[in-house]
Amino acid sequence: MIEEEIKKLTFNFLINLLGSDNVIFDEYSKEIYGKDNTEDLLFLPDIIVKPSTANEVSEILKFANKYKIPVTPRGGGTGLSGGALPCDGGILLSLERMNRILEIDERNFQVIVEPGVITEVLQKECEKKNMFYPVDPASSGSCFIGGNVAECAGGPRAVKYGVTKDYILSLEVVLPNGKIINTGSRTLKNVVGYNLTQLFVGSEGTLGIITKIILKLIPLPKIRKALLIAFNSPKECIASVAEFFRQSITPSALEFMEKDAIKAAEKHLDKVFPNSNAEAQLLLELDGDMEENLYYQMEKISEIAEKFGAFDIIIADDKTKVDELWLLRKSIGEAVKAISVYKEEDTVVPRYFLPDLLLGVKGIAEKYNLKTICYGHAGDGNLHVNILKENMSDEDWNSKINYAIEEIFRLTVSLNGTISGEHGIGYTQKRFLKIALSEAEIDLMKSIKRLFDPNNILNPNKIFLYD
Repeated sequence: MIEEEIKKLTFNFLINLLGSDNVIFDEYSKEIYGKDNTEDLLFLPDIIVKPSTANEVSEILKFANKYKIPVTPRGGGTGLSGGALPCDGGILLSLERMNRILEIDERNFQVIVEPGVITEVLQKECEKKNMFYPVDPASSGSCFIGGNVAECAGGPRAVKYGVTKDYILSLEVVLPNGKIINTGSRTLKNVVGYNLTQLFVGSEGTLGIITKIILKLIPLPKIRKALLIAFNSPKECIASVAEFFRQSITPSALEFMEKDAIKAAEKHLDKVFPNSNAEAQLLLELDGDMEENLYYQMEKISEIAEKFGAFDIIIADDKTKVDELWLLRKSIGEAVKAISVYKEEDTVVPRYFLPDLLLGVKGIAEKYNLKTICYGHAGDGNLHVNILKENMSDEDWNSKINYAIEEIFRLTVSLNGTISGEHGIGYTQKRFLKIALSEAEIDLMKSIKRLFDPNNILNPNKIFLYD
């Protein structure tokens, strides 16, 4: 929190810099900006600011660094690990006004954007020019591209197209001391010094504030088709995933949903989905430019699925039908979180080990008498494990939940996986970091943080535990 003697000085400085409309401190706004999509956590900032240029961000950080005031950068507020929570109060720096697409370069298939551009808006503008930005988080309709960079967002299309880091050519970043730097270049090859660009990607706003992003694009696929495949066994359902790839199938998305996840979506949307009583389903999407090739792959997928016990396969071969199937998948996260207090874990393993992870998670949940609902990006081994409190007493929940999560994470690491595929460590997962990383690795990362931010003003209380 800002000390009282500095608070007035801070208000005056910020109002002079940004104008009174962009410096906010009423209690209602503090509650809005004091939370994101992470569970039911709330931390109130002292002040909310909305800069519109990199220079304004620079001046704010210079001032904050001088007086050692915590600064928490915030994008769309869709994070799931508390990365945008102002845990230490101070200044909440919202990037919502920095929301311009500065250039779409059709000659070089590149786009330059500010961090406050909504991901779906960026995608649609690129698609108008037959260019494709494929990274597609579930929250694409509200998340900011800057937050995607800070968390290295993934989403369903990662299985074919990769994640955010695979599309970033260059960044403009404001360091905690207020200096503005540019990393990378607009060339596809660049081996000039250390790769600072990728150091900032996934750093969760702890090393600098991203104020401009240059992304590479690819040609827009002309055709999309989808299959919804129903199974009576979650184990067989998820075991089929590795076989698709062994048979040279490369879907643009491959999603796993167990029955409870689908039922939650039905209730949330007041809508009935096909085969919703199946124990588990896979949603596969294929894209490309040749219709006959996609139909050939669909036939192979059907043959493989049937060998693993699939009892029904629904094919969506036009945009309307494809979007209808995706409505099911994209509504699950919000639907599950509406059931009760919850913890969501973002486990990821090599996809061949997915059946072991799923069965192990269910065994751990049974051991602690906890309800879990699982779904996620099976094509890249990323299983979202939602643990629900439901009617469990606070005492029972609090006595069990962290032990259960620790066991789930240890299982994940034992399967050559790690504890976060796309949600980040943030505030909620830092106590478990030592399960995935060695003491030497954590110490090295802490040293990098100290080098960039010796006063620990930028997004403090994230990623690491401190003595």
